[in-house]
Amino acid sequence: MESSTHTAAALAERFGLVLRGDGAAEIDAVATLAGAGPRQLSFLSNPRYRGQLAGSAAGIVVVREDDAAGLDRTLLVARDPYVAFAQIAALFDPPPVANPGVHPSAVVDAGAEVDARAEVGPLAVIGARSRIAAGAIVGPGCVIGEDCVVGAGSRLVARVTLVRRVRLGDRVLIHPGAVLGADGFGLAMDAGRWIKVPQQGGVAIGDDCEIGANTTIDRGAIEDTVLEEDVRLDNQIQVGHNVRIGAHTAMAGCVAVAGSAVIGRYCLIGGAAGIVGHITICDRVVIQAMSLVTSSIDVPGEYSSGTPLMDARSWRRSAARFRQLDALARQVQALDKEKT
Repeated sequence: MESSTHTAAALAERFGLVLRGDGAAEIDAVATLAGAGPRQLSFLSNPRYRGQLAGSAAGIVVVREDDAAGLDRTLLVARDPYVAFAQIAALFDPPPVANPGVHPSAVVDAGAEVDARAEVGPLAVIGARSRIAAGAIVGPGCVIGEDCVVGAGSRLVARVTLVRRVRLGDRVLIHPGAVLGADGFGLAMDAGRWIKVPQQGGVAIGDDCEIGANTTIDRGAIEDTVLEEDVRLDNQIQVGHNVRIGAHTAMAGCVAVAGSAVIGRYCLIGGAAGIVGHITICDRVVIQAMSLVTSSIDVPGEYSSGTPLMDARSWRRSAARFRQLDALARQVQALDKEKT
């Protein structure tokens, strides 16, 4: 196992940072600026915490060049301190490595294929024709249905369910309680009663994706629901059937994406945002939290909707005025016609 102690000089060389100060300074943990001690590394990325830097006891601090001037302490200068901090912090939290073998309490269908270098944990279930690749970890209580694939080095932490026809790429991380491949919400009305539309597609997850706890991704009605590579989903997100999410897009908690929406690459979707079905969002779009996207977006940029928080009395007054807007608009139009 890699040493848990690192010098400033070694970190600078490893991650391409500029060293200022004592290269022999050692750290064995990371911490916040306010809470760090002499053997811990911290970072300054957000300007609002700049006031904490002078009084911080951190042994090493990662900063931008602009923040390094005049500081008499050991620094690692980075173009993006937050990225550098994430890389260094990963040294102290290495991902688990598969312990090859199938736990005696696991149930593996005779038609399934489990690579000898994969780990299948207690009470896991693996269905017919499913394949578990080398180095994959299927954690305790996971259920993998029929015709699924878990790619090399992927990890299902615990109680993850792949219902059917779910294909995970390599190095995919899925947190507890997530459900992939459940029926999409497809219904047709016939003579006053709903008829369920069979969901015959699957779910395809690209390499290096991460899916948060209790997030759900429905399988497609005919074609697959798709997450391209390096998509990052937070907890409690709902992705409807036949949605496509482009590579490197990230979504915060409680986002809801309705069926057949297409979201581009490098998009950022804020918490509890809603995206209606059958629309397209282009690459590099930022959607602010609590926004509702009701039509396609074809120009990159930052978008918001909704009203900000206000005191209840002001809100009730504004809500009453909302109902008057149509009449007011008609009056303005009438005045304009009189002027012309």
